[in-house]
Amino acid sequence: MTSTAGPPPTGGGDGERQRLRLLAVTACPTGIAHTYMAAEKLAQAAESRGIDMKVETQGSIGAENVLDDNDVSTADGVIIAADKDVDLSRFVGKRVLVVGVAEGIRHPERLIEQVRFAPVHTAAGPAATATTPGGKERSVAYKALMNGVSYMIPFVVVGGLLIAISLSLGGHPDPSGGLVIPKDSFWMDVNNIGVIGFTLMVPILSGYIAYAIGDRPALVPGMIGGWIANTGSLYDSKAGAGFIGAIVTGFLAGYLVLWIKKVKVPKFVQPIMPIIVIPIVATTALGLFFINVIGKPISWVFEHLTNWLGGMTGTSAILLGTILGLMIAFDMGGPVNKTAFLFGAGLIATGNQAVMGMCAAAIPVMPLGQGLATLIRQRFYTEQERETGLASLFMGCFGISEGAIPFAAARPAQVIPANMLGGAVAGAVAGLAGVKDAVPHGGPIVAVLGAVSGVPMFFVAVAIGTAVTAVTTVALVDVSERKRRGEPVGHGVSTYEPELALVGAGVRAPGARVVVAERASRGGTASAGAVGSAGASAVAAAAVEVMADAGSAGIDSANSGSANAEGTPGSSSGSAATSSDPEIRPGILPEALPESPPEVLSGYLTEQTVKVRLDAGDKEGVIRELAGLLARTGKVVDVEELVATALRREAQGTTGLGEEIAIPHAKTDAVSAPVVGFARSAEGVEWGSLDGTKARLVFMIAVPEAAAGDEHLRILALLSRKLMDAGFRERLSAAEDESAVLGVLSEVG
Repeated sequence: MTSTAGPPPTGGGDGERQRLRLLAVTACPTGIAHTYMAAEKLAQAAESRGIDMKVETQGSIGAENVLDDNDVSTADGVIIAADKDVDLSRFVGKRVLVVGVAEGIRHPERLIEQVRFAPVHTAAGPAATATTPGGKERSVAYKALMNGVSYMIPFVVVGGLLIAISLSLGGHPDPSGGLVIPKDSFWMDVNNIGVIGFTLMVPILSGYIAYAIGDRPALVPGMIGGWIANTGSLYDSKAGAGFIGAIVTGFLAGYLVLWIKKVKVPKFVQPIMPIIVIPIVATTALGLFFINVIGKPISWVFEHLTNWLGGMTGTSAILLGTILGLMIAFDMGGPVNKTAFLFGAGLIATGNQAVMGMCAAAIPVMPLGQGLATLIRQRFYTEQERETGLASLFMGCFGISEGAIPFAAARPAQVIPANMLGGAVAGAVAGLAGVKDAVPHGGPIVAVLGAVSGVPMFFVAVAIGTAVTAVTTVALVDVSERKRRGEPVGHGVSTYEPELALVGAGVRAPGARVVVAERASRGGTASAGAVGSAGASAVAAAAVEVMADAGSAGIDSANSGSANAEGTPGSSSGSAATSSDPEIRPGILPEALPESPPEVLSGYLTEQTVKVRLDAGDKEGVIRELAGLLARTGKVVDVEELVATALRREAQGTTGLGEEIAIPHAKTDAVSAPVVGFARSAEGVEWGSLDGTKARLVFMIAVPEAAAGDEHLRILALLSRKLMDAGFRERLSAAEDESAVLGVLSEVG
């Protein structure tokens, strides 16, 4: 046991050197490559210094090699290398160093030195973040916002789709009440369930923003605050503050809880602080503050906007349509949106249906435009965002503007202006064409059900507005992505952080561990002692887009077990293909390869899929060239889909692993069987590698969805075993032609 009050001890009383014990947690927004790269680099740096280290990875397949209470109690320090929120409460009383995941990859040795003198983490506040040059950790605000958005998305999708389905199958236009679903009907029950999902959407956003900042005590005030923000009747407003209000209450609740945690209280009160005192005090204070302070301006804005719009009815229809479109698109259910909507709905009874026609054309533009944007530039969005985009398209058809909220919350600077521009265009076109809507609802559904006059121009207005929103969104997101790629460190969204951010395209590896801690692996023996002695399961997890840097007997035993399990020939083809036999290699003719091919990665990589010199000079071009290379095998069903899938993966986070290596990959049914390609670039291709090197050795892996699990990992593990060898990389770079390259690659297995 060591003390945490001073510098960790370095010796034992009996003269035997006492090993330092460190812990680490690594995590990145997508939870794939950089999570495992940082873990491997830290483990290797620790091993080289004779330090025991256990690393927990919080990847896309969940937390692995989890640190238990015993690990924490005996640790001398903890390194958090993460670009997402990590719970630090279990490390109270320990020296904790918090940095971005890139620092774990670039400067593991420096972090090991710094953690010895890091501040001791207390329950009252977070550990100090390292000021390592070049380190760039995602801000707390960014992580909190992405956390809220990721939890909100399922509520938006489920609630919106259920409402849309109930309206389409059970609704009908009614002059007095818009689209009406008969009471006590089956579809009314479905609609009510959807409304509940939509009602919970805003509190969930607020609650999980607060949770990411202030931990569990902030969850209740955040959710209740979000409910208050969305319930305008509590502060005399006809419209709630919507998702923008929820973001405000989420941050207020989170930071309020952090402030309360700093208040010193008697010891007998401390146990009930997080479960009783803090939630009650924070919830009461936030609720009263919003109702009496923030709510009043919202009510004032609603009232004065309504009066102002009333004075606009005699002006140009184009101008009025533009203004209404801007308002409808601004906050999607908030006070500005509701002001425009209720203004148009109120004029229907007076016989003026043109104003509602302008609103009806603008209402679907946001969800349709954002959904279309995910189809136009799929590589800009995570898998979860693309799925949300499809749901958003469906919701847009039924006039549910809230379908675009997840995109607006994740990328407000890009999405809200694009929404407003498209809404303004749709409203102006509808106003110019004199489109009318007889019911207080919007979207294509009202035209289909006969509530709109001037149907052709209504659809023209919607189509133009949707196109403007989509194109503008893609352009603004592209500018943002280019700026991010120009930074020294950075990858992925979202959306969504997408990297929203929120979901990676990782490979499931049940039971895999980046660092083996006294645990037996399948096909090998337990790896005990220092974490740096990576065993078979260590390589399996690290192989998720990672190049490991050091091998061990555990790795050898695991890979030999894998080879035996796969039935890899041990003498015939293997001996004929070794690079150590220069007489045999040049004598192999292309027509002889199908009969006796070198066994590389179970035959997935052949001379057909090897190219000595790439023609392309950029990442997308290289991926296209490699996809064409893989197509020679006849195993590629759809080349364009393979390219698109690989590019979508790149958008979530670079597969440039450093050491001049990149391994783009795709799991897609665009291939009928696993296939691997390899090519070299003499000049190198900018791949966004964290070590700044250009990719000169590029492997591309493509596997069908059905084989995306263990087989994907096995291929990566075999590659990692050899790519960690600098001599192997040198031989691979020096090979003169395809046959010679294949001879070197045959060493992989």
